[in-house]
Amino acid sequence: MGIAEALISRLGSLRRMKRWLWQRRRILCLAAGGAAMVLLGLPPLPVGPPPPFFPQAVAASGQSDVEACLGCHGSDGLTLSFPSGETVSLLVNPQKFATSVHGRILNCTDCHTGIQEVPHPQPKVKSHREYSLAQYESCKRCHFANYTKTLDSVHFDLMSRGDVRAPVCMDCHGAHDIRKAGEPRARISQTCARCHGEINESYSRSVHGKAILNGENSDVPVCTDCHQSHSIEDPRTASFRLRIPELCATCHSNKALMKKYGISTAVLDTYLEDFHGMTIALYRKEGVTNRALQAVCTDCHGIHDIQPTAGPGSLVMKANLVKVCQRCHGNVSENFPAAWLSHYEPSPKKFPLVYYVKLLYRIFIPFVIGGLILHIALHVWRMATNR
Repeated sequence: MGIAEALISRLGSLRRMKRWLWQRRRILCLAAGGAAMVLLGLPPLPVGPPPPFFPQAVAASGQSDVEACLGCHGSDGLTLSFPSGETVSLLVNPQKFATSVHGRILNCTDCHTGIQEVPHPQPKVKSHREYSLAQYESCKRCHFANYTKTLDSVHFDLMSRGDVRAPVCMDCHGAHDIRKAGEPRARISQTCARCHGEINESYSRSVHGKAILNGENSDVPVCTDCHQSHSIEDPRTASFRLRIPELCATCHSNKALMKKYGISTAVLDTYLEDFHGMTIALYRKEGVTNRALQAVCTDCHGIHDIQPTAGPGSLVMKANLVKVCQRCHGNVSENFPAAWLSHYEPSPKKFPLVYYVKLLYRIFIPFVIGGLILHIALHVWRMATNR
């Protein structure tokens, strides 16, 4: 055999060996990797099929999405640990979820969109709170209008400045046991009390709070009636303060509602007719927010601790009223608030002297003006006829 033939034979053998190695490359790689793991003392790789793809697994089981999820999450004992050290239960009460507003219309994966494998991968967050903040974004897919309102709220402002304690959707509405909003109404103040405990205690002692918490009277206002639900404004701002008379008038100008409790509905009109109300109305009209504003309802009646006007704890009862006036008017005497008509229109029964003086002026002033007009007309007529 010549040199050329020997080289060709050698090359053919090399090609066959290369082809053999290429065809068995996976086996050789696994063998080399296994040998390396043994030498390094590493645990062996898991043997078995890959984790099932969740949607396919649900379809193959013949169960609904919710039934498949509750197969694990409907029993107690399943937990999730976060790097922060928190461990939370993953139990979802099947009965509560079924009776919630979402129970019959949503699947679990409509909100938990990232779930694709079983077992589920560890969430890429450090704490339970971070998970809640990341998850609440799913609410906007259905509730976009309300979600956008929250972007103008004091709560979102706090969150945008890094305060992770600021409430998001599920903090107020819940997660898997969401009920229809406002039912029962008493639950609204209890929800707000989770963060605003001291204010709720004050509210529970007020004429409004006692009526709804003890008597379940749905006529009285709860937190969201004054502060709204989603676009909650900072109540310390001048713009909110300017709207307070209008907020109170929502109920106190309702004739049918106030008739049930024997309360005057002239509160807004009488307020706007006095100095305080006229000034506030002018400020609102001109958009003035940088001046020391005049007294509004809450300055005299209180905010969350409003008491019946005739009760011993009321700020506007006669014995306490002068102290309220002195907050703005210095050392005024006890006679100072006596000129206040208590939001009542003068009548023969209420402030009769004021009523009859006003009646006299209503008759006398038109009579005087009419007499002057008649006098001038007669004078002009006489001058015209005597020419």
